Amino acid sequence: LLVPEGIPFIDDNALKVLRDYKYVDLAVYIINKFWPEVETSVLAKIIENSYRNFYNDRIVTIKDLREFLLAELYHGPTFAFKDLAMQFLGNLFEYLNKKRNININIIGATSGDTGSSAIYSVKGKANISIFILYPYEKISNIQELQMTRHLEDNIHPIAIKGNFDDCQKIIKSLFMEKAFKENYNLVAVNSINWARIVAQIVYYFYIYFQLTENNDERVNFIVPTGNFGNVFAGFMAKKMGLPIDKLVIATNENDILNGFVNNGHYSVKKAKKTYSPSMDITVASNFERYLYYLYEGDVSLVNSQMENLKNSGSIIVSHEMLRKVKEDFLSASTTNSEILNTIKKVHKEYREIVDPHTSCAINAYYKLNDKLKGKTICLATAHPAKFPEVVKKALDIDIDLPREITILYKKKKKSILLENSVKSVKDYIFNQIRK
Repeated sequence: LLVPEGIPFIDDNALKVLRDYKYVDLAVYIINKFWPEVETSVLAKIIENSYRNFYNDRIVTIKDLREFLLAELYHGPTFAFKDLAMQFLGNLFEYLNKKRNININIIGATSGDTGSSAIYSVKGKANISIFILYPYEKISNIQELQMTRHLEDNIHPIAIKGNFDDCQKIIKSLFMEKAFKENYNLVAVNSINWARIVAQIVYYFYIYFQLTENNDERVNFIVPTGNFGNVFAGFMAKKMGLPIDKLVIATNENDILNGFVNNGHYSVKKAKKTYSPSMDITVASNFERYLYYLYEGDVSLVNSQMENLKNSGSIIVSHEMLRKVKEDFLSASTTNSEILNTIKKVHKEYREIVDPHTSCAINAYYKLNDKLKGKTICLATAHPAKFPEVVKKALDIDIDLPREITILYKKKKKSILLENSVKSVKDYIFNQIRK
């Protein structure tokens, strides 16, 4: 996977100035650090357009629940944190296509939220077609609804007879076919696309500035994660100079990352279906990027470990490396029953309803709070209305759906079901492009 040639460092003086920036201005500053070639005015226009459709002017809102803080990242058009990066990516693609006068074909895999966010970001845009793979009957009803009710000609949702990891393998295989990739201008939309990571770095800085008085204060972020992209953005923010103490990886029962942080074993298991489907992932794409920094840029070591993963299904790091991992990370996993119990507890104590992924983050706080120093922020990654069945099971109440979701029920469904194979997907994409 691509990584930047260098990581820009933001010193204490710059951090003091950035404290007063609004979200959009902060995004311009940070993204420009990675993309200095573009004029600031051009970048600002792209970013302003990206957050125009958010339902909250502050973009990210923070609630103080006494024990911990809750950062709501889901005020975008599809009610998931993916909108914070995906809306930027869609407008970025549109800008670059016009500049280069080309057509592109976006392909991506989703465990639930990425797909709808990606589709929303490019629907109807000229010179862009998008093909999104999702695991058949393994995402929430509303997640599928948000992906398959767009009838624009450039939108192609594809259900795969398999799990998310199968979808992700197909995507990676297509990108490894160099001729196919280049002939048809294939572009990644998953967090393997570096622009996604850059856009997510922004909200770690923004949240920090909202919660602290000065740059001497260190904070902790608890991140529900399956593909390692969200928490990796936090890791990059820390490397850029943001005073983060611990990044806590909150997994569900698909706890490959939890095993790595706690014992140094990254071992692939069969994916389980859980109440937090967006995290039902066993091979985390961005983990390869983290290894690059863990091994201080030693590409041969990274390649060796990735080869071990391919051949044996596992990566094991030394005690010395595990010690380095634990300097930055903590981790805890959450079972299905704990997801329900945590939703109940948060509702009883704070009158807040959280989605099952955010529940994993809060449960990780309850398990690890004695190891955390300073303020702790749990990232709320999706609106609870996206998972009404789980909320109903936990609280025995019917949650009100936003109007933007309810109107989707009246629209026709657009999707195709394909076999779990590279060939079936490749043939379908090829035929659609020919049309």
